[in-house]
Amino acid sequence: MIKIMKYSEVSKNEIFARGKTSFDVSDIVADIIENVKANGDKALFEYSEKFDKAVLSSLEVTKEEIDEAFSSVEPEFIEIIKEAAENIKEFHKKQLRDGFEIRKENGTVVGQKITPIEKVGLYVPGGTAAYPSTVLMDSIPAKIAGCSEICITTPPSQNGKVNPVILAAAKIAGVDRIFKVGGAQAVAALAYGTESIPKVDKIVGPGNAFVAEAKRQVFGLVSIDMIAGPSEILVIADGKSNPEYVAADLLSQAEHDKMASAVLVTDSEDLAKAVSNELERQIPLLERAEIARTSIDTNGKIIIADNFDDVIAVSNEIAPEHLELVVDEPFEYLDKIKNAGSIFMGRYCPEALGDYFAGPNHTLPTSGTARFSSALSVDDFVKKNQYVYYSKEALEEVGFKVGFFAEKEGLTAHAKSATVRIERK
Repeated sequence: MIKIMKYSEVSKNEIFARGKTSFDVSDIVADIIENVKANGDKALFEYSEKFDKAVLSSLEVTKEEIDEAFSSVEPEFIEIIKEAAENIKEFHKKQLRDGFEIRKENGTVVGQKITPIEKVGLYVPGGTAAYPSTVLMDSIPAKIAGCSEICITTPPSQNGKVNPVILAAAKIAGVDRIFKVGGAQAVAALAYGTESIPKVDKIVGPGNAFVAEAKRQVFGLVSIDMIAGPSEILVIADGKSNPEYVAADLLSQAEHDKMASAVLVTDSEDLAKAVSNELERQIPLLERAEIARTSIDTNGKIIIADNFDDVIAVSNEIAPEHLELVVDEPFEYLDKIKNAGSIFMGRYCPEALGDYFAGPNHTLPTSGTARFSSALSVDDFVKKNQYVYYSKEALEEVGFKVGFFAEKEGLTAHAKSATVRIERK
């Protein structure tokens, strides 16, 4: 049963304690990375057989496989994927930015240009569930940014095929290449390259503890989006909220993972008790009841605050991945929310809208990192290159100032590089 605690009666350590989110897999992952680095495709084939129980003849998904998968998916779902993709495109196109340039009369020019990252690798989880939504959320911003090659890695089924809905989403999103590789070995392949899989410049996308640790270990060789932990939801709800709705929203994340976190923060003790009862009623009805049960019992909590100011303060301190504002006038509170990956507003906006359809990205910061990081966006797939131009006359105006500054730092060669051009007038 979910824990219920009063904000004014328990320690802050208990209120803000995070459940165990992972276990140490660093040595295992390091060995996998070294094996892939040394043995390339051979290691990937062996890992597919060992971990996915799939004997593969090739790693790349063919055009024929994609077309076959696309035709096997219900036309109604294809249309839903297309509509979701359009919503995601519409939202992310607003994130495009232009470079800028500042020119001065003395011949000084400084500026910044926006350059797409050339090759990106997108990790799409498999295993207990298929995530075509992740395909859309990760690939569409990359496409809008102008990345020249977008590759997906995703685990195959035991029959050696990729789930058809993943391939259908990839086709709709315009992904360039798809590979039947999962786990830490997929991250290693994207980071180092193999005979079949190209080395990329950035790796994005969620995954299990092995994938997250692999991204951590290859960071620096390539860029990554974030180290994502288990999924989280925090619901802010007042006493007028429907406990059935609130419980369903908490379970929408609890069913993801036994280590997922579902938290309700409210100023209503009656709602807290009603939601607890609703959770007990709804959990046995879920297909993933065992996962949800463990998540709720281990990492779930209901926090009762004395007033709504404290409710908001608790939420900002936790900095959840997903935050629901289940109140009548959510926009009145929006500016008070400082830390959240994505915010869902009002009584008719379940977090699932963001997972699949509304348009904002669902690849979000977890484990409190929303205090300093943001959802995946077009910005994640571009670089900002600065440039500087000074005419001879412009340098003559400031060269000795630059030299003076450099000498104050004890860097006389820096100083000389600026002044030598002036001394030789």
